[in-house]
Amino acid sequence: MAAEIKLKPGLYIHIPFCIKKCPYCDFYSTADSRLIPAWLDAVKREILLYREYSSSFSTLYFGGGTPTVINEHAMRELVGFLHENFTFLPGAEKTIEANPNDLSRENLKMLRDLGFNRISLGVQSFDRELLEFLERRHTVYEAEQAIELIREAGFSNLNIDIMYAIPGQTRDKWISTLSRAVSFKPEHVSCYQLTLKEGTPFWNLRKNSTICMPEETDEEAFFLETAKFLKHRGYLHYEVSNFARDMKYVSVHNSLYWKHHPYLGLGPAAHSFFNNTRWWNCKSVKQYLKSFEDGNTPVEGREELTDDQLRLESLFLNFRTTGGMDIESFQTFKRVGTVLPILEKSNLVKIKDGRVVPTTKGLLVADSIPCLFL
Repeated sequence: MAAEIKLKPGLYIHIPFCIKKCPYCDFYSTADSRLIPAWLDAVKREILLYREYSSSFSTLYFGGGTPTVINEHAMRELVGFLHENFTFLPGAEKTIEANPNDLSRENLKMLRDLGFNRISLGVQSFDRELLEFLERRHTVYEAEQAIELIREAGFSNLNIDIMYAIPGQTRDKWISTLSRAVSFKPEHVSCYQLTLKEGTPFWNLRKNSTICMPEETDEEAFFLETAKFLKHRGYLHYEVSNFARDMKYVSVHNSLYWKHHPYLGLGPAAHSFFNNTRWWNCKSVKQYLKSFEDGNTPVEGREELTDDQLRLESLFLNFRTTGGMDIESFQTFKRVGTVLPILEKSNLVKIKDGRVVPTTKGLLVADSIPCLFL
């Protein structure tokens, strides 16, 4: 992917609708599809607020929620309005998240016609029992069929989302899911550890001891086996949870977040970042709609980051990727002379091409390493 594209802002649209909410998910969404028409009108009004945000965008990302639950008319209207008011660079990465049993030949053709060139498919597991435990609304067969349809439709950039450290998931079951995923030769694989957040049904089940999460040593073993398995099959482990078959398939949009580049988020609960300012929208469709009815914007909060805060965030974000941080910037942090040799000796980081980069073992504790320099 050209360097010019990577340096431009990204555009994220939050589509907060699901047919049903997964019990482990803490992303904002609602199952009330009656709100879709009003939400669409409100998003169009928000688009108009930001027409001067950037001369062009390098990426477009439809996330959720489940973007593929909205109908063809709404999808065409939204994408058409985006292109009327925003400019996208030639070759811009345009991703849409999809649930397997929302996809058909017809709507995949529609998505291609609208310019989407990357699908992120939420499979989570190729194990029937674990899919049922996670209360996913697709079957293993439907996931496999969806992948075949995606390829038939001409998509040559596919990400498969899968999940490990699920209660009841053995390492053999996980390796089986990994094997099935790579058998489809996806250009990108995202492997997430199941992490329970307060307020979700699974959090309450764990609190009541109804479900038992894996021990920390088991979670570490899952992570290291994942990295080893995918490396041996030619995938680049470029971020804690993300693997690409080639550098050209690294997620451009997500890389904007990790590299502290500007991005604009539209829709309920969406976040934005520009220069030293971060702002976010209210986390409710109804409140989002009401803000426009009252003549206000849906922005709920805003923070101005100091130079020191930006440097600190950069440290945390860079240590989630195998790109790491350039040694010159790294030297500005306290305790470098004491801590860095220890990290190198422990095989948590290494110096490569003038950068301090985390090893696979370092990625395992990526959020902890930066704290040592504060």
